[in-house]
Amino acid sequence: MSDARSPFWAKLNGLIQQIYPDHAAEELGPRLVEAFWPEGATMRKRGRVPGNRQWSERDALCITYGNSIVDGQHKPLDLLRDFLHSHFVGTINGVHILPFFPYTSDDGFAVTDYRAVNPVLGDWADISRIGSEFLLMSDLVLNHVSSQSNWFASYRQGHAPYDGFFFEASPEDDLSEVVRPRTHPLLREVETSRGTRHVWCTFSHDQVDLDFRNPEVLLEFLRIMRLHMDNGVRIVRLDAVAFLWKEVGTRSIHMPQTHAIVRLMRHFADYAAEPLILLTETNVPNAENLSYFGNRNEAHAVYNFSLPPLVLHAMLAGTAKRLIRWQGGMPPAQLGCAYLNFTASHDGIGMRPAEGILSAEDTGKVIDAVRSFGGEVSMRALPGGGQSPYELNITWFEAMKGTFAGEDGHQIARFLASQTLVMALEGIPAFYIHALLATPNDREAVEKTGHNRAINRHRWDYGRLQALLEDPESDQHVVLQEMLRRIGIRRRQRAFHPNATQFTLQLDERVFGLWRQSLDRDQSIFALHNVSAETVEIDPLAINLIEGEEWVDLLSGERVEPSGGPIGFAPYQCRWITNRG
Repeated sequence: MSDARSPFWAKLNGLIQQIYPDHAAEELGPRLVEAFWPEGATMRKRGRVPGNRQWSERDALCITYGNSIVDGQHKPLDLLRDFLHSHFVGTINGVHILPFFPYTSDDGFAVTDYRAVNPVLGDWADISRIGSEFLLMSDLVLNHVSSQSNWFASYRQGHAPYDGFFFEASPEDDLSEVVRPRTHPLLREVETSRGTRHVWCTFSHDQVDLDFRNPEVLLEFLRIMRLHMDNGVRIVRLDAVAFLWKEVGTRSIHMPQTHAIVRLMRHFADYAAEPLILLTETNVPNAENLSYFGNRNEAHAVYNFSLPPLVLHAMLAGTAKRLIRWQGGMPPAQLGCAYLNFTASHDGIGMRPAEGILSAEDTGKVIDAVRSFGGEVSMRALPGGGQSPYELNITWFEAMKGTFAGEDGHQIARFLASQTLVMALEGIPAFYIHALLATPNDREAVEKTGHNRAINRHRWDYGRLQALLEDPESDQHVVLQEMLRRIGIRRRQRAFHPNATQFTLQLDERVFGLWRQSLDRDQSIFALHNVSAETVEIDPLAINLIEGEEWVDLLSGERVEPSGGPIGFAPYQCRWITNRG
């Protein structure tokens, strides 16, 4: 029996009242607990308190699909594991395997069976093996399910409990304020055993939104979370969580019930015997994104979604002015929270998080440059009509081909500067496999699928990839080796702990500078990144290098004298100047 007086049950009952006020907490609470802690699962006696020991400077993630590497003979998950062991051991300790379930569209995000591994990739034993060797992140695709799933088939046939699993609305409803990430009609008409119905489809008509007003849906996803944890997952990415709760007549994004559900999941994670980090995926303007930290009681980590478009703008414009201004106003993550920093991902470069930061002119220049480098632009529908850019579709390596002035010969240096900058920021760095491998645009995949995002979801033939990685002249070899060298340096610096002190420096606008200080205040790093194709000099006095300390640039090995002459930067050169190298 539950003890309503205990801290665990008191908090859970309060959350249930916020989410499901029409359900008795004393009845629903034990069912939720049983879903997450079935027989054999262990629950902590006391919940974890917020702290900074969940992660360290030694953590870095690779983002990849289960079949980003193929050879036509072996299981892709076996090839992925071989690649991880061959290149990342001792450098990149974590891996985010994007949805590895059976699916019908959107490269895995239209799931047909949440309890199975796509047999084309491998099986649960392969997932568990990787989870035992690397910090493993998986996706909880909880906003929607494939229209060809058994869940949706059962809904259409009127079979319980799935007859109440999907969100229905009417074409007569006022849906004008609904925030949309796409341009297709929101509602899809379907025939069911109960007659014609209209189901809500935020992302595509093959991805039908679930109805979390029904607690049976939440119960099912708590069971699915447990399945992931039992197979070695230690970071759960809450995909598209901002759209979870819908109400006709509202914007149907960031609803109070959505935040309460995230708090409930965090509450359970705090009492799980296994260390579990919740990461929210909310590709929205910055203030909205940061709201998912809650009051140290929602997500442990959030994607730093404003970073990709602002870094892209800095590299294309040759000035960090916009990036510096934004970073200077970013709050440090609360205790027990961290940013996940990235530039490239399996999706495009989201433009909504740059709203209010980049001007319309800035955005237009970025779009023109991306198109000139072979990229595409995907649009979203606006409330009341009209469209605006939602994301840019291009590989990050190709996006670094040049500047607003056109292509030049600095692609690799510019690319490395963009990634080094990300490594230096407060938070945990994550690198998409196609950034690490300097993958070019896959135009053939776009033409074959008709989807812009396919441009950045190339599948490498393992034999060809290995040959390129062994060729010291190839972009793939040069980029991966230097990336691993810099990540290896980073993971040895206590001042790069995800929660170490950070101040944004006001220097030459061509240099994005940070001061980082370790939690014990022993190590300082001045991380300076030239985002321009010009030679730049910085006066040592401008960064307050303390006399009497020995300062060294970790990236080049050069000594830096506080009383010496100006510190020089070649085009796109980065320096991490520290007193404790």
